[in-house]
Amino acid sequence: MGKFIKGLELCEGFFNSCAKGIIEKQFPHLKYTAGFIGYGSDVLGYDDIVSMDHMWGPRFYLFLRKEDIAQKDAVFQTLSENLPYTYEGYSVNFTEPDLNDNGVQHPMFISEGKVNPLVFIQTFESYLLEQLGISDLSNIKPFEWLAFSEHRLLSLVSGKFFVDGLNCAETLSKIQYYPEEVKLYLIASNWDILASEQAFIKRCGECGDEIGSRIISSRIAERLMRLCFLYKDTYAPYSKWFGTAFDKLCIDKRVMSSIQSALSADCLEEREDRIVEAQALVADMHNASRLTDYVDYHIEKYFGRNIKVIFAEKFAQATVKRLKNTVFDNVPLLGTLSQIGGLSSFADDKDYYTQIAKLYENVHCSQSENN
Repeated sequence: MGKFIKGLELCEGFFNSCAKGIIEKQFPHLKYTAGFIGYGSDVLGYDDIVSMDHMWGPRFYLFLRKEDIAQKDAVFQTLSENLPYTYEGYSVNFTEPDLNDNGVQHPMFISEGKVNPLVFIQTFESYLLEQLGISDLSNIKPFEWLAFSEHRLLSLVSGKFFVDGLNCAETLSKIQYYPEEVKLYLIASNWDILASEQAFIKRCGECGDEIGSRIISSRIAERLMRLCFLYKDTYAPYSKWFGTAFDKLCIDKRVMSSIQSALSADCLEEREDRIVEAQALVADMHNASRLTDYVDYHIEKYFGRNIKVIFAEKFAQATVKRLKNTVFDNVPLLGTLSQIGGLSSFADDKDYYTQIAKLYENVHCSQSENN
């Protein structure tokens, strides 16, 4: 096996050097898009040698028009018969999907016969339906945005198209990031959730509950990190890559430094100082965004107690004002299921997309009736 090559580079080289010529010679009139998007740490650029054991290697998606999808088997057969056994030292052949392991395939070196390449051929509409639960990205309703897995949205707008004869990149531009009212709702939710525990880091510690103080500190840290993603118009990945992606955000590095110091602090006062410092830095990001009226804040005592806060609810309230006369007016500030750790198996499953969207719709209808 050759030296480690990041997946995107490997797959782009594989397509251009090995597959493109075969497709265009054997199917000269075929209109298609080929690219590297969707699942996998390699699409996000986070892959390393540990990633290589399954569903990693020379691969790509091949999207065909509905009128050409009948040629799917012929195209795959042609690739199977003509692709090389290896590319840059990596196996082009893969095992059949393991039905007992979510269809996972593993690289398997062979030296004769046809290869079973990791090439997925389908229409782009069917692919979107698999990923999000819908295929029409032009008319997404506000509550539907909240039902989408944020990680899946990220995986769709990441990666690269090598050939784009079907203009798939233009289609995906419609979900490049949340619409403003959805973004505002998520910002308000994260500030509100943060505010509900802002005084408890110090209070728990003073009561001898060191574990509780640390847990609350980490929860507030996560909310601050999510707010940073929102202010930078960047989808956040699920928990495995959350910290990695946060470290790559183009933000004031003092935010990361303050959060790290808060999470590692053994001294209660240091923990409180650093997490409040981080809150102030993110509050400055909020004001710099000009998404709401300027929010005046200070690091001050919590209703006279020896507890430091910035009264984070001010930022939630200012953002809620921007949601007046939208579908999010009076909707409880719940955020999304994607923003709750440990729910990825549920939140990322497009089969639950309709039910999740209805949770918000039902709450909205109930609130409207009460008003």
